[in-house]
Amino acid sequence: MIRKWSAAVGRRSGAGRAAGAAGKGRPARRAQAPVTYGLMAVCCLVFLAGPASGLDPSYGSGEELLAAQRAWFRRWGVVPAELFTASPRAVLTPATALFVHGSWVHLLGNMLFLYVFGPMTEGRMGRIRFFLFYAACGYLALLGYAVANAHSQQSLVGASGAISAVLGAFLFLFPRARVTSLLPFLFFLPLRFPAWIVLPFWAALQWLAAGRAGSGPGVAYLAHLVGFGLGFGWAWVLFGPETRVRSAPATAPEGENQP
Repeated sequence: MIRKWSAAVGRRSGAGRAAGAAGKGRPARRAQAPVTYGLMAVCCLVFLAGPASGLDPSYGSGEELLAAQRAWFRRWGVVPAELFTASPRAVLTPATALFVHGSWVHLLGNMLFLYVFGPMTEGRMGRIRFFLFYAACGYLALLGYAVANAHSQQSLVGASGAISAVLGAFLFLFPRARVTSLLPFLFFLPLRFPAWIVLPFWAALQWLAAGRAGSGPGVAYLAHLVGFGLGFGWAWVLFGPETRVRSAPATAPEGENQP
């Protein structure tokens, strides 16, 4: 989801898993989630316009293309060592980094999660509140990672701090939504579980992976954890336990790209 990039551009994660959602026993009314689709469209357009997509010949090829990718990530991504220099440009990078992705796999994995969990969460929160929630949690997730790695020179890009917040909010708002997961260690058999089982399990995997993560390019699992916690807490403060949706017989296959 969120990726760290350095001179070794192009390190990719492994295979992902499919995802989809439905509510009230029928497909969710996704056409009523303009903020979710707008965010997806911006992310896709930014990626297609940048060097990571490989579609623009003006960026060159080979080493020239890799150099362009490094410059792109450094310009628009978060560089923790530069974030606290009081530079206005650096302060804005946790916002711009939310719309930058490092590869097709990175982009499609994040957009799949947003497509699955975004519409129902947006419908529950409302459009304006959902946008503010997404932007604020995404910014703070990247900021949290930068604080914990204040001396890192690697650029950090990706929307998954914000998307992890969407997962956390979804868990609070729709804890009984049925989530169909394809688990590698069970030979990718489709199994359906409530969100209150699947999403905490996903968060636990992020925690374990964060403890094993090295300093090189890869996935910033800590930003996922910060975003997830912020999203759950935001939904709890915004709605309170008494207003939580306690039953939502939805079908939402879910998964995560692992390195």
